[in-house]
Amino acid sequence: MATTIIFYILAAIILICAFLAVTTKRIMRAATYLLFVLFGTAGLYFLMGFTFLGSVQVMVYAGGVIVLYIFALMLTERQSTNEKSPISLAKKMVAVMASLGGAAMILFVILTHKFLDAALSAPSEQLISVKLLGQQILASGKYGYLLPFEAVSVLLLACIIAGLIIARKR
Repeated sequence: MATTIIFYILAAIILICAFLAVTTKRIMRAATYLLFVLFGTAGLYFLMGFTFLGSVQVMVYAGGVIVLYIFALMLTERQSTNEKSPISLAKKMVAVMASLGGAAMILFVILTHKFLDAALSAPSEQLISVKLLGQQILASGKYGYLLPFEAVSVLLLACIIAGLIIARKR
């Protein structure tokens, strides 16, 4: 009973903060709401008993939001004297239609796919253990993912350096 109440509280926090993160016009507030969404997600992981996944969620994404704060301060103008042009009705309608289309696709997938049945009917040899998954991620052989992982990390480092260079030129 207590876990159900905690689940609903965390779900409400995630939904409200996600909505506020998308609708706010200030980048620092959006990043703060995003931080609360990520903490709520970590809370769900802890509630389900996935303590490692919850702690990784907090460490990785809390660090990512701190980097987002730094870039938001560096790359945005501190003076908001510029008048912004209002968004046209056509753009608003396109945004609403895209949102409704995305929601319809998500609902279609959730309602038509039998997630639990597929998981329960899978033979035990098809289920992948966490140890095997970790070995595959860190393997450098034919089916390993070490090289793509390193390539993505170098790409992210290049993006950070480029962002710093752009911020320095101002």
